Amino acid sequence: MPQRESNNTARLKKRLYNALESSASGNWLGRWFDRFMIVLIVTNVMAVILESVESLAAAVPDFFWTFEIFSVAVFTVEYLVRVWVCTENPAPGYDHPVLGRLRQMAAPMAVIDLIAILPFYLAFLIPVDLRFMRVFRLLRLFKLTRYSSAMETLGAVVYGQRRPLGAALLIMLTVLVFASSIVYLFEHDAQPEAFASIPHSMWWGLATLTTVGYGDVTPITPGGRIFGAFIMVLGVGMFALPAGILATGFADEIRKREFVVSWNLVATVPLFADLDARRIAEIAHLLRPKMVPARHAIVRRGEPAESMYFIVTGEVEVDLHPELRMLGAGDFFGEIALLKESERTATVTTVTECRFLFLDRYDFRRLLRDHPDLEETITRVMENRLVQLEAENSTGPQDAV
Repeated sequence: MPQRESNNTARLKKRLYNALESSASGNWLGRWFDRFMIVLIVTNVMAVILESVESLAAAVPDFFWTFEIFSVAVFTVEYLVRVWVCTENPAPGYDHPVLGRLRQMAAPMAVIDLIAILPFYLAFLIPVDLRFMRVFRLLRLFKLTRYSSAMETLGAVVYGQRRPLGAALLIMLTVLVFASSIVYLFEHDAQPEAFASIPHSMWWGLATLTTVGYGDVTPITPGGRIFGAFIMVLGVGMFALPAGILATGFADEIRKREFVVSWNLVATVPLFADLDARRIAEIAHLLRPKMVPARHAIVRRGEPAESMYFIVTGEVEVDLHPELRMLGAGDFFGEIALLKESERTATVTTVTECRFLFLDRYDFRRLLRDHPDLEETITRVMENRLVQLEAENSTGPQDAV
């Protein structure tokens, strides 16, 4: 009996871990939990914002209080369960029952989870007015990083570009100090209150460099105005630095993720199953994306073979007269006709909007020309597959087009 209970507990931990961790939430429970948490986090942020409206907060105080208790209960259970099941994490350092959980609790996202619920409990433990700490509930917005691919991408970009962003911040601070010091020399005698010191002048410097221009503090001396105009122009370029860094980071991150998808798709194709990682990477770099609307013919029977296609998302219908077959994400078609330089023997039509990665005939031939050993491998695999198909007296959908 104890052994059975232990096995049941282990299975429960594994199932909960798969549901909670976005990297492993491929099952239906994980998907629905992610959606529920996204809705709960967004509504929590909306509640914090609406509660700041005094008339609204006074009209329905019980609603806000009940919703807060429910949200804190859910977030608390989620936090505790994550700490409990973290020993299922295959990453190094999490297998120890104590050190692994301490490592989990020290993770940045776990710290955010704790800070998001901590003010609620501190209000009961510390006899002071902690209403000002309610603003920390807005930190729950950062929990979306777990469940939103967009937030995850943003976090990865900021982390990946932390050094260029840090360098840009250092340059901006240097320019701010320089601008504040020079304008202080120009304006201190003319406006001793507004430009009483260099720290006082930094307010003008920040407003000018950001091109906000509040107008509450402005230079009045000729030298100060000329210098101010120069700082305005400089500010436009200075604050374009972080934008350029982030744009480059987003482009690199998206390109990296698309390459991973392309690599995985190529690696699953039986035609390339025996190739090493370097060869697969070369093929993945040659793939090009293509979006196709629903009910659109990708290839038609009788057309010359120009490309082979990998399905990223969506479904297609293969017309193998008189039979119809369906292909979905991860499937491929068109490689045999491309290799044999023959005409298409089937028509492939999209059932839903589809995203493809395709490898055209020119790139495929160039790849074979540059790597003779690769051509031998692909030719051997193709011959083996054709012999097998003839022996089975059947044609697979991916080989018929």
